[in-house]
Amino acid sequence: MLRSPPRNLTTLSSQPFKWRHFQSDIILLNVRWYLRYSLSYRDLAEMMLERGVKVDHTTIYRWVQAYSPELDKRCRCHLKPTNDSWRVDETYVKVKGIWKYLYRAVDSEGNTLDFMLSAKRDAKAAKRFFKKVLNASHTIAPRVITVDKNAAYPPAIAALKQDDALPETTETRQSKYLNNTVEQDHRFIKRRSNLGLGFGSFNTARRTLKGYEAMNMIRKGQIDGADKGDVIGQISFINEIFGVAA
Repeated sequence: MLRSPPRNLTTLSSQPFKWRHFQSDIILLNVRWYLRYSLSYRDLAEMMLERGVKVDHTTIYRWVQAYSPELDKRCRCHLKPTNDSWRVDETYVKVKGIWKYLYRAVDSEGNTLDFMLSAKRDAKAAKRFFKKVLNASHTIAPRVITVDKNAAYPPAIAALKQDDALPETTETRQSKYLNNTVEQDHRFIKRRSNLGLGFGSFNTARRTLKGYEAMNMIRKGQIDGADKGDVIGQISFINEIFGVAA
């Protein structure tokens, strides 16, 4: 397991590849491949070596830690609007050998609303997650929220209605069957996060998951001008938001 990135990787300027020893297209290619496909850092280092580029796997790890949150941030303003039928669920992610909780929400068409990694699975965490979804620029207030039998959801929703953060008319449905949409959507994230021994720290998990989720949204066609299945268009979009020439 790899440690958290150095502090100087926590923010990036308007010139995200300044001072890097490798070309921006090489960096972005590795980050994109790692976030989309089931490849390890060592796999990518070997693939780069086949192409005559010698890069250590820990360097690729640092790139992923630096640019995953940046990918999430830069793609947000390009997301298509989602609908008012929410499907909410949480899945498990291992951090330092301990299971943590990844809250996730999609709409009835399977489009990602938002996500949040939490150390706890309780009403306070659920309320914090709902507020994050409500504040996302591509979401609208829900007409209905479908959840499973987790007892933490109803009190969290009631508290948000009391705070006027949720409309009083929002319906709450507890149905595992109707939540198949979000449970199926977990698969892309689980397939990536379950590789190896899990994450070495909460911060490493949080940063990497932002990249997984952003790439999942792009892959599903949630970006204006980069439809589902349009791999070339999706690559062009990522290059464009990072200012990298095709």
